[in-house]
Amino acid sequence: MLHIYCGDGKGKTTAAMGLALRAAGRDMRVVVAQFLKGSDSGERFALAHIPGVTLLDVPEQVKFSFRMNEQERREASERFLALCDGCETRMGQGQAQLVILDEACAAVNTGLLPLKRLLALLDRAPEGTELVLTGREPAKELLDRADYITEMKMVRHPFEKGIRARRGIEY
Repeated sequence: MLHIYCGDGKGKTTAAMGLALRAAGRDMRVVVAQFLKGSDSGERFALAHIPGVTLLDVPEQVKFSFRMNEQERREASERFLALCDGCETRMGQGQAQLVILDEACAAVNTGLLPLKRLLALLDRAPEGTELVLTGREPAKELLDRADYITEMKMVRHPFEKGIRARRGIEY
């Protein structure tokens, strides 16, 4: 089944990682691919210690897509295609019962991950595989395929008061 956690509110990645935790607790094999994120995310540090969870490689630091030059955009796009390939390989080898594609919707929106490539990954998932996509404004083609859609709505956020992202809470 396909799960989508979207919206402008906080909690999309947190919900996806909570599902990873639940699945790992039930001895499911979990693969986490993160787009537009670097290795300095608290969830990565915790999930790295959990048996059955595979974290696909990400760079140490990542720029916001709007700050990337053309070379950096090409490199990011190549990384994102490689993440999709890594997920497909693990699914094909029976190493992934739950696949989390964190910020995949945003990667598509920025033009760094072709929607066709993401749809192909979904099409190639073996029966019984749970897939989770997170990010703002998922494409209609993704929404049309989803079995679960959960929208996080921002009502209030400290950012509105000028408070920056806090370690352990936002990242």
